Amino acid sequence: MICFGPVPSRRLGHSLGINNIPGDKICTYACIYCQVGATRHYTLERQSFYTPEQIFSAVEEHLGKLQAMPDYLTFVPNGEPTLDIHLKESILLLKQIGLPIAVITNASLLSDQQVRDALSLADWVSVKVDASDDAVWKRINRPHPRLTFEGYKEGLQAFASSYKGVLTAETLMVEGVNDWANLMQQNASLIVTLKPATAYLSIPTRPPAMRSVKTPDEAAINRAYQIYTDAGLYSEMLLGFEGSDTGFTGDARADILNMSAVHPIREETMGEILRKNRAESSLPDQLIREKEIREVVYQDKKFWIRNFTRR
Repeated sequence: MICFGPVPSRRLGHSLGINNIPGDKICTYACIYCQVGATRHYTLERQSFYTPEQIFSAVEEHLGKLQAMPDYLTFVPNGEPTLDIHLKESILLLKQIGLPIAVITNASLLSDQQVRDALSLADWVSVKVDASDDAVWKRINRPHPRLTFEGYKEGLQAFASSYKGVLTAETLMVEGVNDWANLMQQNASLIVTLKPATAYLSIPTRPPAMRSVKTPDEAAINRAYQIYTDAGLYSEMLLGFEGSDTGFTGDARADILNMSAVHPIREETMGEILRKNRAESSLPDQLIREKEIREVVYQDKKFWIRNFTRR
C-alpha cells in the first residue's frame, strides 16, 4: 500500500501520494490536529521501511493503471517521511519517471545533514512552521522529548539556505493555540528568514487527532493573512475542500484502503471513488464491518479513516 490517488491538492494540482512509512503512524511529532490520528510509534531513529526498488516498482505499477499522469509524485506518508533512511535513494530512482517530486515534512529532522541531502533532490518541499517559540511548539506539535526548538529552527534555516528547489512553508492555525496576533507576527518573522516561494496558512478541514482542536474564526484567519503579507511573504490560504476529482486504478477496495491510510476520505470523494471504479455503494460499510476503516464525523461532514487498531 505504497501509493494512493492521485488526489486533488490545493498546492500541487493532482498529486500521486507515496506512503513510505507503512502501518501504524510513525512520527517525530504528535500534532494535536493531525488528520492521520494519534502517533503510534514516537521516534527520532531513521530506519528502513521499504527498499527504494519497492517504492519505484509500486509507483510505476500504479501509474500504469491511471488514465492520466499526475502533476507530482508526493511523499506524504502515515508519519514523517524523513524517518525513511532510504529517502534519498528513492527520490533518485523516481526521477527516472520524469515527474516532479514533492516532499511534505514537519522539518523536525533538518538538523541532520543526511536528511537535508535527501530533501535537496526533491523539486518541491513544504516545511511546517506552526510556532515560533518553544512553548507553543510543544503545545501544538508535541515533539519527541529529545527534539529542541533551537535545533528545529537551526535545521530549518540550514536547509532553506542551501535548497535550490521550490521551498514552501505551512502554518496550520488552531483556535486558542497559535492564532493570536503576536504569535502570528513571530511566525512571520521566522518564515521570512527562510525566503519561501509561498507561505501557506491552513486550518483543520479533516478530523483531528484531538477533539478539542477548533478552527479559528474568520477574523483570526484574515488577520493572520494580513500579518504574513505585511511581513513581505507571498501568502495563500488553504481553507476549503480540495475537491473530489481523485484518480482511480479500477480496484475500489485498494484505492479506499491506500488513501484512507494517510488521507481521510470525505463523503464526496468516496462517492467519486466508487463511481469511477464502478463499485457497489455498500463497499464502505463492508470495509467497516471488516474493521479495515472507520467512519467519523467532523464539522458535520462524514469521513472514512483507515483503522490500524483493528487487530
